[in-house]
Amino acid sequence: MSEIYTMGIDIGSTSSKCVILKNGKDIVSKGVVNLGAGTKGVDRVIDEVIKKANLTLKDIEVIVSTGYGRNSYDDAKKTMSELSCHAKGGSYIFGDVRTIIDIGGQDIKVLKLNNKGQLMNFLMNDKCAAGTGRFLEVMCGVLDVELGDLGKLDEQATEKTPISSTCTVFAESEVISCMAKKIPIPNIVKGIHYSVASRVAGLAKRGGLTQPVAMTGGVTKNSGIVRALSGELETEIMISEDSQMAGAIGAALYAYEEYLKS
Repeated sequence: MSEIYTMGIDIGSTSSKCVILKNGKDIVSKGVVNLGAGTKGVDRVIDEVIKKANLTLKDIEVIVSTGYGRNSYDDAKKTMSELSCHAKGGSYIFGDVRTIIDIGGQDIKVLKLNNKGQLMNFLMNDKCAAGTGRFLEVMCGVLDVELGDLGKLDEQATEKTPISSTCTVFAESEVISCMAKKIPIPNIVKGIHYSVASRVAGLAKRGGLTQPVAMTGGVTKNSGIVRALSGELETEIMISEDSQMAGAIGAALYAYEEYLKS
């Protein structure tokens, strides 16, 4: 049998992810560009991933797009909701997982899966930026720190400074007030992480939390959030180096299913 290549593209609000699968099983190439919907991020990440795999677009049998900007990529044969793709990609990455928590740039999603890895139910908060990747970006701007440094700063904290506001604007004012009081930045960061974790945990606990629990999305790179959320939920949270790629992996798996139908 000749090799069958399918592609999944996850076009988020803040980043574009792409995966090429071989024969619906093996990841042959993957990439992330920190530019989301409405930018050249999609074209850039596809070029990068295609070159890495030493392929051309003509070698790809089927492309499926997902994510916030899924309808903006014209060469996809099909679009799929990020809920379905994160469930499928999460099952591929983690195997037996029953709850997937995805903290995106603009929303928080909690997916409930059955023992076959199929999406049974979901909860979503997309009405407010609090608890999302965008919230963390705003806090970084106030603190004048890099997003990638939040996990390390959290580790340096001697205590967590409570950040009680769930609204981004009020939380921003709270953080500025903490800085004026000369509270150490690591302690403020830890407080911010627990504020996010508390909000996400509240959503995750609605309707009951089924273990094992995994996290997907770019926020998984922030060890402080993962620790805080694990503490709030009182359970281990599985993460992987491919957590951010879950949506794109799911899309590539759906693309393979589309190929088999043709």
